[in-house]
Amino acid sequence: MNRKAIALLSGSHLMADFTQGAVAALIPFFVAERHWSYATAASLLLALNLSSSVVQPAFGHWADQKSRAWLMPIGLVLAGGGLALVGWMSSYPLVLAALAVAGTGVAAFHPAAAQALHSVAGARRATAMSFFGVGGSAGFALGPLVATALLLALGLRGTALLVVPAWLMAALLTANLWRYPVGTRLGARARDATASVSANAWGAFVLLSFVLLCRSVAFAALNAFLPVYWIGALQQGRAAAGAALSLVLAIGAMGTLLGGWMADRYARKKVIAVGLAIAGLLLLALPAVHQPRIAMALLVPLGLCLFAPTSVMVTLGQEYLPDRVGLASGVTLGLAVTVGGLAAPLLGWVVDRQGFAAAFTIAALLALGASAVAVLLPRPKQEREPDLSVVRPPMVGDVP
Repeated sequence: MNRKAIALLSGSHLMADFTQGAVAALIPFFVAERHWSYATAASLLLALNLSSSVVQPAFGHWADQKSRAWLMPIGLVLAGGGLALVGWMSSYPLVLAALAVAGTGVAAFHPAAAQALHSVAGARRATAMSFFGVGGSAGFALGPLVATALLLALGLRGTALLVVPAWLMAALLTANLWRYPVGTRLGARARDATASVSANAWGAFVLLSFVLLCRSVAFAALNAFLPVYWIGALQQGRAAAGAALSLVLAIGAMGTLLGGWMADRYARKKVIAVGLAIAGLLLLALPAVHQPRIAMALLVPLGLCLFAPTSVMVTLGQEYLPDRVGLASGVTLGLAVTVGGLAAPLLGWVVDRQGFAAAFTIAALLALGASAVAVLLPRPKQEREPDLSVVRPPMVGDVP
């Protein structure tokens, strides 16, 4: 496992998701300075998510055809540049266009970066992917903090400064890929060398995608409605509600690392199935708890178990499609996340009519169903490592 390369890729993932996290902090500033409605301002998040996630499988498929490691720094350049322009655009359509640029950059980055991680992780792929996932989680957390501080001081045009960290990381990524090459694909010769001992398991990948989609919707329910549940059902203040969500996300980062570590020592599907089963049971129990302290304590194992399978599922998807690592990464990292986000309005409709318990029950049943399907997941075929003395890993300087 190339630790330096993994650290570089995790830091780059932090900056890519920093862009997505920062957009959420722009909403109140557009409402205050442009006098937009909350619905109009909030639609910026949907625009970013759609542009960054739906096209990720397409970028992954394209990257599978030939080495395109340059998509990583170019993706960061587009993500940072689009975000920087958002505050300077004078109309809603132009803001959407800037966000489309940023989202396209995020979409270009993720499959190529996941491919690169797959090539340098060695035998401990789940552990490496867990560090990669934690980098993204840190970016989502830092984005709103940095963006809010800048916009409070400079107004919406302060978004221009948000380009700096993304472009610095793009430069660092480009420079260091020459020092310890990170290959996104070993090329046609490597594919031919492994063709006799590995094959794409599309049926298993479809099953895994179903598991991942169910988990994504369950997380969307918790992420969207935990704060308002804390306020409306448990009669707590906004600070306590924010602390509850922050606790889940912080514990989730630990769960991601724990899940990766366990998956490299035990069967992948056991980590997925057990984690989702326990998470489903805890989601069922959460609405029945009326004491805030007990509910807060319940969030600790819930966060651990709900997040433990995340990096494992991305790794398993790559192992099911060894000749289509980019496509697998695009689906597991991008499209599945979008489906979870699109389910949030439907879950909100359920909350409006049936209450929080109904939404959490749906999330729990999805997690338990995903756990049952995960038991059916087959073991991926073991790939024979190609001879790297014969096939050189592509570098960022390679051209298509």
